[in-house]
Amino acid sequence: MDVEDRSMRKLTIQLTEKKDGVKTETSYDTGFDIAAASPIMAIMGLTTGFEDLHQRLSEIVVAHSRSGKVVTVADLRATGGLTAVLKDAIYPNLVQTEEGTPSFVHIGPFANIAFGNNSVLSDRIALKLGDYVVTESGFGADMGFEKLMDIKLRQAGMKAPDCVVIVATIRALKMHGGAYTIKPGKKLDPALVSTVNMPALELGCENLRIHIENVRSYG
Repeated sequence: MDVEDRSMRKLTIQLTEKKDGVKTETSYDTGFDIAAASPIMAIMGLTTGFEDLHQRLSEIVVAHSRSGKVVTVADLRATGGLTAVLKDAIYPNLVQTEEGTPSFVHIGPFANIAFGNNSVLSDRIALKLGDYVVTESGFGADMGFEKLMDIKLRQAGMKAPDCVVIVATIRALKMHGGAYTIKPGKKLDPALVSTVNMPALELGCENLRIHIENVRSYG
């Protein structure tokens, strides 16, 4: 699932049955994991083909035995079925942007718990088809970009990009300057957009400077 609803992460299901005048209740705990937080999402992003996908899926740890030994997908003999379910998902999706250019949309693991980039397969296909390729890293240059360089490109055997574009907005820089209080789920302060606040903007540029330094550190 990819639903922004924290209340669904942990659920308790209760079943009540009444038979012959006797009432019995059974309950168990369950929940949902957001798709971007799934280890399968990260595996799909780093895989280079079906054989590699099969191997990576087999190594997923699903539990620990009472003796402390890890239990993997391979131990449950579920690797084949899981690979079959993903047989179509491994293919990147080709879409068209508003400007009419082709774009691959494929895989989206979080950068705070995974590597925060699109799939290796989509980049490889794009590099074969286009004169140049623009790929996006999520969660800022201190997370997604660094993991692009340290994880994705290294394990895929791909070269580093020829240039890097850092996306920054005035609104975000003013927020990073600490002049406004941002609360999850709450509307943004209108002043964050409408009011000129040069001191907050200047403080926010310090945050941007660190991102630039992170990028430059890779040469």
